[in-house]
Amino acid sequence: MTDLSPTPDVSAEDAPSASTHVDPSVPTRTILELGEARLLSDEDQRGPLRLPAHHLVTHGVVVGMTGSGKTGCVTVLAEEALRAAVPILVLDVKGDLPNLLLAFPSFAASEFVPYVESVRGPGDARSAIDIATGLAESRRAGLLEAGIDEPTLRAFHEAIDVRVITPGGGAGESLHLLSSLERASTRWHDDPEGALVGLESAVSLLLRLVGRESDPAKSREHALLVVLAEQRLSHGGSAELSLLIADLEEPPIERIGAMDVDDYMPPHDRRVLATALNTLLASPSLASWRRGAALDVGEWLTPKEGRTPAVVLSVAHLDDAERALVLGVVLDEVLAWVRSQPGSPRLRAMVLFDEVYGFLPPHPANPPTKRPIVALMKQARAFGVGVVIATQNPMDLDYRALGNAGVWCVGRLQTDADRARVVDGMTGGDAAGAAKSTRKKARRGPSEATRLGELIKQLPPRMFVLRDAHDGGMLLALRPRQTISWMRGPMTRTEVQQASRRRR
Repeated sequence: MTDLSPTPDVSAEDAPSASTHVDPSVPTRTILELGEARLLSDEDQRGPLRLPAHHLVTHGVVVGMTGSGKTGCVTVLAEEALRAAVPILVLDVKGDLPNLLLAFPSFAASEFVPYVESVRGPGDARSAIDIATGLAESRRAGLLEAGIDEPTLRAFHEAIDVRVITPGGGAGESLHLLSSLERASTRWHDDPEGALVGLESAVSLLLRLVGRESDPAKSREHALLVVLAEQRLSHGGSAELSLLIADLEEPPIERIGAMDVDDYMPPHDRRVLATALNTLLASPSLASWRRGAALDVGEWLTPKEGRTPAVVLSVAHLDDAERALVLGVVLDEVLAWVRSQPGSPRLRAMVLFDEVYGFLPPHPANPPTKRPIVALMKQARAFGVGVVIATQNPMDLDYRALGNAGVWCVGRLQTDADRARVVDGMTGGDAAGAAKSTRKKARRGPSEATRLGELIKQLPPRMFVLRDAHDGGMLLALRPRQTISWMRGPMTRTEVQQASRRRR
């Protein structure tokens, strides 16, 4: 078989390379084995695709319509990062990625039995063990074809620690979204800049919840609460809401910036804000946001007992507004953690976001998630953190983010607009402009963009066009390997709890 894999530079393992053959002297832990690929320009040139892990430091985009296999491709990227001992944080909107809990350590049918009834089709009269046997055999055949045997499964299962966090929900671990505000932290001594970013993000969330202006550059409420909270946190205490309410009534400081506190925000206005916060504090709905694990991305992504962490933050159970608020706070924390890391060309960690639609919209829309995602796509590469975003709707993404991606996996896209946006990003040409003028295309013959657009339109399920900027932009047709995790689809609350217990 021809190996189409790019080759890492063996003289400087972490430097990007544009070579086209794998060097066997490079440790396999630096390689992501994604599946089988062939050259678009030569169908006879095909073989396994092994992507050097550091190529994803320049980020990735996975796009494809419903049924294209996009989530499976994202899952393979997540699993391969874990096989390379790279910690991952998965932001899950649809509810599919807790399937990482179902990376069973064997091919046994018994692994599937607890979940059979929830996947039984209408009129399927087979016994539970018969259904489980069929599922197990299908998984076994696909994984063996990819070179993954049972010892490899066991080793993978034992080497990773999968953790599902469901803010405001009871399926996985709870998350204290205001922990940067309400819990004392050593970060104020170890990383005061990162601690301040986390505090500002928590205060922004708090103000959004009470319907106030949350922009730090515009909101006097934001500035005052941050100053009051920082007074407490920087001295080793906490800034619980009840304490902040008391500080608003009787400020322990005399000035904000160059102004007296009473001139900056008169007592009446402070009392109105304190009353709004007290109403929020008394609300039972807030209780679920104020308990559980601390929002500490550094702790989440730190290996424990030799296991590589896979943290799945699932917001599938929340409404759209709650998702934007939660993910905005989490992404601000991710950005603060990234900026606290030393620079590195190695892939230190990966953040995967499936499905990013609505959270990274074009100008002028500006949800809480947009600024930190754009900042991560621009800056995280310098710190060895790769970001992979996936969506069905590339036309609805901010172009600045797409332009910063070095690895593209493009599945079938139905609309002309989506194909034009993606082809433009992959080729650097004006695909949208080319699509507007049929007469000009006829005169000069089909362009590369036109041919690529037609190919993307006709791709079968589970087939992607892959472009890796590190490899000179060579275009490959990729069929991702079988996932180690059983792609069960959205899991019920009971299934998530059961799978978490079984892993433990």
